[in-house]
Amino acid sequence: MRHNKAGRRLGRTTSHRVAMFRNMVTSFLNHERITTTDAKAKELRSIAEKMITLGKRGDLHAMRQAASFIREKSVVTKLFTEIAPRYADRQGGYTRIVKLGLRPGDNASLSIIELVSEPCNPKPKKAPAAKPVSQPVAAAVAAEEVVEAAQTNIADPDAVCEASED
Repeated sequence: MRHNKAGRRLGRTTSHRVAMFRNMVTSFLNHERITTTDAKAKELRSIAEKMITLGKRGDLHAMRQAASFIREKSVVTKLFTEIAPRYADRQGGYTRIVKLGLRPGDNASLSIIELVSEPCNPKPKKAPAAKPVSQPVAAAVAAEEVVEAAQTNIADPDAVCEASED
């Protein structure tokens, strides 16, 4: 029984598995999207997110740790200069796995693993419904307040993003 033994073996020896994931994480960070099997994508996700977290730290020790795993210097440079600053405000969840279906040759389930790159776009807030008021002046004032609230949300979308994150 494999109690307390994390990770998938994928039918490979340890050295083959480590070499395969080093190649895969290098390709993934270079191209920012690769197609592979579900099991490999799920294992690759944890390694890639650790590399991006090292990139967010940005110090010399983190760069050397990343360079000891990633195969190409150009990819390490890209990780620390382009990829990591993109996720400075994000606390994890840098990757997304999208299932594609079955591969025709061997019926293996395929997935695309890609970097998440969507900006913060919360759903627009609905303006509160105006309550029926017997006095027309009070209704006009309430309508003006609703219009002002809607305009402030449209004029400053970053304020809406920051408010939704809290």
